[in-house]
Amino acid sequence: MKKIPLIFFFCILILSACAAPTPAAPVFPTFILITQDPNASPTPTPFQPAGQIETPLSTWTPAPIILDTPTLTPAPIPTSTDTRQPTLVVIPPTQSLPPVATPSRTNYILYTNLDFNAHALTVDETIRYYNNTGVALSDIVLSVQPNRYGAGAFTLTALMQDNVAASNFDLSDQRLTVYLPQQLPAGSATTLTLSFTLSLPTMGSGIYGYDFNQINLVDWYPFIVPYSGGWVLHDPVAFGEHLVYDTSDIEVNFKTSADVILAVSAPAEANGEWTRYRMYGARTFTISASNQFLVAESAVGTTVIRSYYFDGYKAAGDSILYSAVQAVSIFEAKFAPYPYQTLAIVQADIHDGQEYDGLVFIASKFYDQYGGGARNNLTTIGVHEIAHQWWFGLVGDDQALEPWLDEAMSVYSEKIFYEYNYPNYDDWWWQFRVDYFGPAGYVDSTIYDHGTFRAYTNAVYLNGAHFIHDLRVLMGDDDFFRFLKDYASRYPRGRATSYDFFAVARQNTNADLTYLIAEYFSGSY
Repeated sequence: MKKIPLIFFFCILILSACAAPTPAAPVFPTFILITQDPNASPTPTPFQPAGQIETPLSTWTPAPIILDTPTLTPAPIPTSTDTRQPTLVVIPPTQSLPPVATPSRTNYILYTNLDFNAHALTVDETIRYYNNTGVALSDIVLSVQPNRYGAGAFTLTALMQDNVAASNFDLSDQRLTVYLPQQLPAGSATTLTLSFTLSLPTMGSGIYGYDFNQINLVDWYPFIVPYSGGWVLHDPVAFGEHLVYDTSDIEVNFKTSADVILAVSAPAEANGEWTRYRMYGARTFTISASNQFLVAESAVGTTVIRSYYFDGYKAAGDSILYSAVQAVSIFEAKFAPYPYQTLAIVQADIHDGQEYDGLVFIASKFYDQYGGGARNNLTTIGVHEIAHQWWFGLVGDDQALEPWLDEAMSVYSEKIFYEYNYPNYDDWWWQFRVDYFGPAGYVDSTIYDHGTFRAYTNAVYLNGAHFIHDLRVLMGDDDFFRFLKDYASRYPRGRATSYDFFAVARQNTNADLTYLIAEYFSGSY
């Protein structure tokens, strides 16, 4: 903590330099300094959704979004005696991960026209698929999540393979199976082209679709699922993510009406009559559209961070932007460089938060609850979803069968965020975010092992946070943080397993992990 004043001084120098660029210099995003009152009242109750929530399958201007907030009996919240102002920790950016295409990585090119008022899209999609499975393939399986929303939600109008019409395919629920006329040898490639239309559903209890002032496009285009001894496309359940993704290079060319503001996973660039967005090594490409977004902007190094919020929520929208700058700064220092070029934080009329590459959604009720400071759901959930940019985006996993690998890590990343930015809030965070709910259950539970949202999150998220903390204590801080960097550096743009996690942990410590694993896990690793 003795180094904080120097870091803060460095931050002020950066802000001063960005405040007055010369006319010939490029214009950089403006840092927004927001003073947060460390003694502001915390959110009165921890978050728990009402009932069973259906998780989705997986230039600027106003109207408030109001959600009903479930009523819970609050646990006693410790009162902080810390009167210091929080420090904005801005750490010099480490070498960024290069935003370049990889020749052997599957790539997607989409041309998309959105009719915002009609809640409809027309899309032309080209997929260049490289068979890196090690075996010859007789079929290719794609996830088509929009097809789960009923007749007319997804209409496939054309399908071709290598410029020849594909007539032998099956589209059923979320699965599109393309049967190949001849096997695709390992190491070779093929091109699929699809044309389709989307008629968006109302958002309901999920994220995909539209409501009165917003359209959210999540898992909206067909994508080829991973292959691991077979095509990996798990069944959806009422909570928890069921989709598993390979990383790919994605280009989306987009058109919509001029008054619509887009929150997107990537930076915009002109491409004739289209606006083009490109991501490299991403798992998903996500867009939120509204004609009522207000936007606040900042940056960490070269990473542009934008907060998209609605009229009446400026204080909350600015606050989550401030927290995002803090989070990206500390996570870059402790984990790895931020994996993408931009980060969008989007207010949405949903039940919780949800992560995607380069873009996260946060429920409007958390904006409603915001009363200042950092002791609230807006900050904890927002930081959690931002942490997923490393634990999900950079280092992937099977979200259905081993969800703890990204969820427990992201919950514990919240603790790291508070530890380095608000050290006197540590006890509050454990009580408010974790222990209030009585965490219990095997950390390595799947999304199919529990009958309720609470039982699932108590095991995977919250007991998982206790496991990560106990692992840290057992390893010691030096070994633990070296392990996190090593783990992130070994599986960038890939997928890790529980065995991978513990193999890297053991390579970074002399401690015996056997008894700790037996305490928290059902399996042996």
